[in-house]
Amino acid sequence: MMFSFPQRRARVALFLVCGLIWQSGQAAGTLSIGQAVSLALQDNPGLAEVQARAEAAAHRPSQVGALPDPVLSLNAANLPLDSFDLTQEPMTQFQVGISQKLPWPGKLELRAEATRLMALGKQDATREARLMLARDVRRSWWNLFYLDRALATVEDNQSRLRSFVQVVQAKYRVGEGLQQDVLLAQVELSGQLERAVRLRGMRRSEAARLQALMGHPGDSLVELPAVDPPELLNLEGAEVWLQQALAERPLLSMKQHTLDASNRRLELARKGIYPDFTLKGAYGLRGGNNPDGSSRSDFLSIGVSLNLPIFQGSKQDREVDQRTSERMEARYALDDARRTIREQVERALADYEQGREQARLLLNGIIPQTEQTVASMLAGYQVDKVDFLTLVRTQIKLNNFRIAYWKALSQAKQAEARLLAAVGGENNHE
Repeated sequence: MMFSFPQRRARVALFLVCGLIWQSGQAAGTLSIGQAVSLALQDNPGLAEVQARAEAAAHRPSQVGALPDPVLSLNAANLPLDSFDLTQEPMTQFQVGISQKLPWPGKLELRAEATRLMALGKQDATREARLMLARDVRRSWWNLFYLDRALATVEDNQSRLRSFVQVVQAKYRVGEGLQQDVLLAQVELSGQLERAVRLRGMRRSEAARLQALMGHPGDSLVELPAVDPPELLNLEGAEVWLQQALAERPLLSMKQHTLDASNRRLELARKGIYPDFTLKGAYGLRGGNNPDGSSRSDFLSIGVSLNLPIFQGSKQDREVDQRTSERMEARYALDDARRTIREQVERALADYEQGREQARLLLNGIIPQTEQTVASMLAGYQVDKVDFLTLVRTQIKLNNFRIAYWKALSQAKQAEARLLAAVGGENNHE
């Protein structure tokens, strides 16, 4: 079934609503994902550079489409070197002239149109940069979310292992436990401490990356809100998302504007064999009198000059070849952008579905079953029906499954961020 354009927009709106609901329980003083995106769009210097470049390009079309400035000339002509007298010789005159260059009809319009299209492409590049920045911020935020939850899980596991140590030490004191069980519990606890150190290092690195994306000092604190896991929605197929991408992705609009501009430049190159004109006019002021006593009359000079394309084979024709190749380059770039977007959408959907299914399986099946197993084994160990090594290994598995759940959830949300950027969606209400 095909979906209309308003229905496609409704899917992005669904992301907004879910984001608003999910954000409602966030604590004050923490950095929500919506705040992170807003700060990045406001303060990121790389984005500001792209925006400034687009603003500069927007001022070029009117410049390129205007006629060249007229040229004013002031000349003293035919001055006698023996006296420099302005009235001695009949041809001596003071000239005031003006000239104006006029391109062949249509050249200015084509040049201005090509520049205007490239300026629109710069605006598209700004929108594309905003999408990519928002995507990177969301991915970094969700990776921090995973690292925070992984650290909390490891710390909880440390508490569990400490309680195991207390149990095995109690049994050892009454002669029912083994010293090797005590040592094993301490080794596993040390392993969890080492894992926490690695996770904290990864978190500092990711926090620095997020701060850089937001344009903030790297030494400032990044604290995420403690919220319940967000719901992972069941998304539609790739073709539906591709329709939205073709309509809204700035990258495609930018490539299309580049192609249109290359077409205008090709038309302009084909007009290169037609000459440009220069119109000239001068007024010559003369002094003195004629032999009959009458005043000398002033002179008026008018003329036109034009360039002669006598090297057409090595100049104008070669420019046409150049512009033709540039048009083909732009066309291939547009086709490649469509292919790239299709790949981005399909990969993001595949990664999202994988993370969603994995998170669902872990949350609803594997983790509850493993928790029950650990509880049963702990009771069995206290009555010598389960060995301590099996109990510890099962607890470690439970810890790993919990971390894997947060990892799968984070990867699914990062894939969702990639999908949102791939189709040209920009969620500013998270």
